Amino acid sequence: MGDEQAAWAAGPGAAEQARSLLAVAWSCMVTADGGREEFVGAHAVADDGRVLLHVPEDSALLTAAICAPRGEPAAVLEFADVAPVPVRGRIRARLWMAGWFAPTDEHLVFHPTRVVLRRPSGAVVVDLDEFAAARPDPLAGAEAGLLTHLADAHPDAVERLTRLVEPESLHAATRVQPLAVDRHGLTLRIERARAHGDVRLTFHAPADDVAELTERIHVLLAQAAAASCPRTLQRQRADGDR
Repeated sequence: MGDEQAAWAAGPGAAEQARSLLAVAWSCMVTADGGREEFVGAHAVADDGRVLLHVPEDSALLTAAICAPRGEPAAVLEFADVAPVPVRGRIRARLWMAGWFAPTDEHLVFHPTRVVLRRPSGAVVVDLDEFAAARPDPLAGAEAGLLTHLADAHPDAVERLTRLVEPESLHAATRVQPLAVDRHGLTLRIERARAHGDVRLTFHAPADDVAELTERIHVLLAQAAAASCPRTLQRQRADGDR
């Protein structure tokens, strides 16, 4: 495992992750001819991935969209995937969409011509057809509540799950927090005094809802109970403070 790198094995593909990020993002940064504006709680997503943006009538973006030639990449939209649990480096991924706006009576409809997803492992250009056909992870809408509950109410369970992590990956660890969860697995953020790294715990089968996720977590905890216990985090903190 390398610091600053997440293990995305047995995880969502780029198109699915992009659609998941888009589905739960709360704010949208738009760069267009009229300038740069941030819109909070103002967008929705169509089934094919088009972004429906509600803007005030005096927005410079609305004027730019009306004046821009149709079919040209008149704007760039940026969305950030922010970890719901406080950790070092909370931005888990970023999504950029280049394209053009078509004004309607109720909102601006953004038609993407290029989609780029930047993950810890690097940036990838998402195929537009795959992006349009993909669906968000079934746990995306519940992820924030699930992770904060796990971190706040069950820190003992998080620490038990570290038994599934290679001992060298836990060297000098000061804190372990749940970073992400999707239908394929759970990602833990391992923080040290001056660095951090991520470890992926893969489920034995995908989880399509919260009930199945609960069962998958229980399986991981059972595997952790059967695993040999590495040094405790308390001892690791002492080692890291030397």
